[in-house]
Parts: sequence; structure tokens; C-alpha cells
Amino acid sequence: MLINSNNEKETINIGYKVGKLLKKGDIVAFFGDLGAGKTTMIKGIGKALGIDERDVISASFIIISEYKTKPKLVHIDLYRIDTLNDISEIGLWDAIGNENISVIEWAEKLKNDLPENAIKIHIKHKDKNKREILIEGINEEDWNNI
Repeated sequence: MLINSNNEKETINIGYKVGKLLKKGDIVAFFGDLGAGKTTMIKGIGKALGIDERDVISASFIIISEYKTKPKLVHIDLYRIDTLNDISEIGLWDAIGNENISVIEWAEKLKNDLPENAIKIHIKHKDKNKREILIEGINEEDWNNI
């Protein structure tokens, strides 16, 4: 499913719709360049789970942030991770899936280790405010029913 966003608010709203479709155990993998809108979209997912969008920030310096939602939202940012060994050392595999909803920024760093059932979101920065968002793993009929 390919969606265009014309501004930050629309990107948050797209994230909100994604969040409304998520359930425990879901993993959402985000791909895109720096500044593409990954964290902005995660603000929308958080909003759908009851988190004030101002409370969702990039997890770059702490790598894993957990939000006390039901199910728990685990926000992982792999920007500062260099190798798959580093990924194992941070406890990533214990944090994703299970009873949580997991969102992973810079998922390309997982290479082939990304679980097959992960929802994949590719965000392309088209210009200052416009984004092209490709969502794989969400049923278009479910999307249209939100």
C-alpha cells in the first residue's frame, strides 16, 4: 500500500491508523533516511495506544524506550548500532514480539534477521514536507475500515 503525506500532521495520522491495527506481538520495521519521518510516524502509533505524541521521542541515545500501554509499546532505534553483535548485546531479541508491540527504526541494520511477519514501512523524503510511505504487511481492507 503506497500513501503520500503532505505534512507532519498527515504522517502522524498515518501512524495513528497503523497503531489502531496493531496487536500484541506485532513488530513494525521502519526504513528510511535520516529525517524521513520515522519517529513522526511512531508518534501516531503511540497516540493510537494512548500516549501523548509529545512524549514519543527518538530513542537514539537510549536505544530502547518502553511505554506503559496495553499492550506495552517498545520503541527501538538502531541508528547508533553498528553491527549485529551490538544488536544482540542490547537485548533486542528479548524486547521484540511476545506480549509487546515493537517499533524499530533503522530496521535495515537487522539485515536478514528481521522476523518474516514484521510489518515493513518504507518512508521516502520527497521534499521539505512531503513523504511517500510504502506499508507492507497491513491488509488494505482493514486499513480502509479505520
